[in-house]
Amino acid sequence: MTSTKKRLKVHFTPDNVDITVPQGENLLKAALAAGVHINAACGGNGVCGTCKVLIKKGEVTGPRSEKISPEEYEQGYRLSCQSRIESDLSVEVPLESRLETAVLGREMGTAEAKTEETVATGWSFNPPLNKCYVEITPPTLKDNASDLSRLLRSLKRRCNLSNVSVDLDVVKDLSRVQRKKGGQVTVTTLVKAVKTKSDKRKPTIIKVESGNTSREHYSLAFDIGTTTICGQLLDLNRGRVVAESMAYNGQISYGADVITRIARSQQPGGLKKLQQAVVATINQIIDELVARSRIKVEHIGHMIVAGNTTMTHILLGLDPKYIRLSPYTPVANFLPPVRARSLGIGVGKHVHLFTFPCVASYVGGDIVSGVVGVGLHQSPKLTLYMDIGTNGEIVVGDSDWMITAACSAGPAFEGGGIKHGMIAAAGAIQDVTIDPVSLEPEVSTIGGEKPKGICGSGLINIIAALLEAGAIGQNGKFNTELKSQRIRRGGDGYEYLLSKESETQTGKDIVITEVDIDNLIRAKAAMYAGCRTLLSSVGISLSALEQVIIAGAFGSHIDIERSITIGLLPDIPRDRFIFVGNGSLTGARLTSFSTDLLDDARKVAIMMTNLELSERADFMDSYIAALFLPHTNAAEFPAAAKRLAGLKGSGPEGRPVL
Repeated sequence: MTSTKKRLKVHFTPDNVDITVPQGENLLKAALAAGVHINAACGGNGVCGTCKVLIKKGEVTGPRSEKISPEEYEQGYRLSCQSRIESDLSVEVPLESRLETAVLGREMGTAEAKTEETVATGWSFNPPLNKCYVEITPPTLKDNASDLSRLLRSLKRRCNLSNVSVDLDVVKDLSRVQRKKGGQVTVTTLVKAVKTKSDKRKPTIIKVESGNTSREHYSLAFDIGTTTICGQLLDLNRGRVVAESMAYNGQISYGADVITRIARSQQPGGLKKLQQAVVATINQIIDELVARSRIKVEHIGHMIVAGNTTMTHILLGLDPKYIRLSPYTPVANFLPPVRARSLGIGVGKHVHLFTFPCVASYVGGDIVSGVVGVGLHQSPKLTLYMDIGTNGEIVVGDSDWMITAACSAGPAFEGGGIKHGMIAAAGAIQDVTIDPVSLEPEVSTIGGEKPKGICGSGLINIIAALLEAGAIGQNGKFNTELKSQRIRRGGDGYEYLLSKESETQTGKDIVITEVDIDNLIRAKAAMYAGCRTLLSSVGISLSALEQVIIAGAFGSHIDIERSITIGLLPDIPRDRFIFVGNGSLTGARLTSFSTDLLDDARKVAIMMTNLELSERADFMDSYIAALFLPHTNAAEFPAAAKRLAGLKGSGPEGRPVL
């Protein structure tokens, strides 16, 4: 006789969502199934501590985690990924564990405000997707040519289109569509990228509609990020954005970074779950775009998607296993367009999805799209393009050559791996000034709300402020001789008290620890060493850079001066830095408007030379040298060193800053 597991009810607050699951079910999986998104940076391996929840009622079992303090454990806090449900539960997801959507509008607004400052030029408006209205002469006994022949004849005469291929699905329904309104039809054609300018484009007829629908001509541009997905609905008649939207990538509950998600894809059914998660997010955004613009989804005819190599593979259902294994090989760099509906995307069956080509396992289509979008491949200026994030990508070059690399900076720039780290949502500490005498801080948060954590840009500003005030040395360690109650010993070693429990949303002290500072130093060292290694590999100095383009939503919010102070960005004239927001989305949008840029995407991917930093001894040398604030070699940061030297003696009790 077999026993069946007891069915238990779990109630989640503040979402006010209920779900019924079998006894013994993992609590994080139950939350995911209920649509309750909990931060789970490590993908549920129990090592990050971001999926902390409060058990208000009921019983769970599981190992006791060091990420939960004894006081928190007594209060009922548990890691959801390590908890098994043993009774009916009431679970509260605390502020610091929630995914908040307020930041999404902030990021989208910033990206769009900045993007137009630097975009590709010299391209003609000629979308890959075109619509043409024709009137087909009805057949007679004297002219009883096939329906397709008469359609092609009309296309050549009216739209100057010849050498056209036809999708079989179009032919299947052609006779009915062609006769519905007396031969009045609108023909949608699609062209693909060509390898050389001498190659002739061969349009493919992908849809024929009755009547004149040429005014309803739309496309979709997407940036598939590891954390967020951004989408735009484009009017291909007017060359403009009709609507835009963002959402958290549904994969985020399976892990914060691509390595964790690749590992998850290797579990039974893992790849399918990850693909379904990203497709569900894309469909959510499409629904929003269509609702906002009040257009019919059947009038969308094309999609262009930019994403890193792993995100592209998972979206298309390709096994990403060997991306993370030496010698780091993707399944393919150049992938043919696919029918969007075959992936589960809710658009018409004729819609093809184009993905930007990838360069290497960790230099993906998002970087190719960004380079195309800002016109780096057209510029004679020696340019450094940086997309700063968990997996920082760097490109150096101009219109004649490009060299690129990826460096694993870790999640610190996005608030990960930090004791009180969080994404850049309302209440995140984004700026701090510290009195050099009293060491008292003045804290600024996103939205002006009470503090509840520290975001990535805030982390940079905090560490720069601590350094400038003399509270930490260039090794990132606290000056414990200072007479300040702000510097104290905590559970993770010495820490600095930013906000007292009475001042915060969480009811807990918010601190920055030496471990946090060390994580940031290692992240900034990886980015800076990547830049140095790329430049030295081609015999170019940092001072020779004519412009530095910083891409990504995070990059739009960092302070240039303080980023140089800690050694993240090179110490060159400040007017050479340019912010472009979401360069990846810019490239996807512009490529939707121009076959010239569609061709350029292929050209850029081919001309990029990838450097595997992990295989180079000079990268490790540069990395070790950069594990200092701002650097072990002051000559590499002359302006920053001079400014910091000017602060000597201004710290508490006249103690030198350096």
